[in-house]
Amino acid sequence: MPDLSDGESIEMQGSGSRPYVLKNTGGAYSCTCPAWRNQSIGIERRTCKHLRKFRGDAAEETRVGGALPAKPAAVKEGESSAPPLLLAESWDGVLDPKGWLLSEKLDGVRAYWDGKQFISRQGNLYHAPDWFVKSLPNVPLDGELWLGRKAFQRAVSIVRRQDKSDLWKEMTYIVFDAPTLEKGFEDRLAFVVEAVGAGQHT
Repeated sequence: MPDLSDGESIEMQGSGSRPYVLKNTGGAYSCTCPAWRNQSIGIERRTCKHLRKFRGDAAEETRVGGALPAKPAAVKEGESSAPPLLLAESWDGVLDPKGWLLSEKLDGVRAYWDGKQFISRQGNLYHAPDWFVKSLPNVPLDGELWLGRKAFQRAVSIVRRQDKSDLWKEMTYIVFDAPTLEKGFEDRLAFVVEAVGAGQHT
């Protein structure tokens, strides 16, 4: 069956006068038809009759069925797998920011490094390649897997793949906390800079 390379798109005639556009963005396939756009699930799990017709039912079922990250194997039944993350608050523009720490809100994917693997806020496993994580310390870190401004959709499509793709070469791990250290936030930030340098890992 035919397929689309990363970044490639193709037009397919539907029932209307204008054709629909099928596209592959980092392994996340999309279609401009209403049936694809109106689904209330993640973009990486959506499919439609046009994608099935082009790629084949088997290819679409394999893609959609294995799109979500797996739960970490170490989590026992009945236990919460969600990591302990510090959640920031948006500044309302009214409160005096003196004495507070402010930072840019990045359009990245929140990722907790438990010392061995990346875990999402919901406790799902991200399958990062070995070369991407080899220089990270065995100390838990909190950060975001970031691709660039206005690139959140593509970042999501890359980190949710399970094939440890070379697409991870586009990603950067921005580190902003070491949550398990029993120290104040400023001291934890100092540790992050010492452990991974300048607050990020590429």
